Amino acid sequence: MSVLAQICADKTDHVAAQKQRVPLTELEARAKTQTPPRGFIKAIQHKNANNKPATIAEVKKASPSKGLIATDFDPVATAQAYQDKGAACVSVLTDTPYFQGTDDDFNAARAAITLPMIRKDFMVDPYQIIESRAMGADCILIIMAALDDTLAKELTDTARAYDLDILFETHSTEEIERCLKLSPQMVGINSRNLKTLDVDIGMFDVLYNTLPADTIKIAESGIQDTATIQKLYKNGYNGFLIGESFMRGVIDLDDL
Repeated sequence: MSVLAQICADKTDHVAAQKQRVPLTELEARAKTQTPPRGFIKAIQHKNANNKPATIAEVKKASPSKGLIATDFDPVATAQAYQDKGAACVSVLTDTPYFQGTDDDFNAARAAITLPMIRKDFMVDPYQIIESRAMGADCILIIMAALDDTLAKELTDTARAYDLDILFETHSTEEIERCLKLSPQMVGINSRNLKTLDVDIGMFDVLYNTLPADTIKIAESGIQDTATIQKLYKNGYNGFLIGESFMRGVIDLDDL
């Protein structure tokens, strides 16, 4: 079983337990009383309109590939620093077994900042989409490698019904072709193969031309210096989802 398959199997079990703990009707009621989404895609477009690359700065404690990343982890302080340094949006990982994230991390960060936020998790059930909106998420992640076409469409339809922006994550031409059937506004190219955890930043160049010109293009994973960001931005990428390099201080948002 691949790393991604194992994560998704565990996530399916987690969602089943959550459904027992919090009924769908309760989540739907919470989602309907949330304040409107803050405009994730609009924030990226606003940065670009001011001739700046848009950063989606990630609050990330650990990962399956690197283990513990932040020993002194403070999601609120990290999110506030990202906002102060000019990030366009903030991403918070909420998966616990593999990333040591929690829903509480997301909730605490959201209460402390005004930037649009994406709940970064492995979505395998529409329940999670409604759960994300109930938490106040402005955007959710749909990982094409983790889903068949039927479930990807079901998740997409649910997200759009709740006015959530969607970041469609891809790693191959085949995944992009499947994704384009869902009429995405924003597509991420992930340089990390989630099935093996190997990273190849050359994928950014290889896959760029497979995306429509009017699609917002996000480069994800493996970015370790500002020169790479500036090069990819010049070549047409609109935004950059960066976690480990920001968390470790390898890249400083002040330098962008």
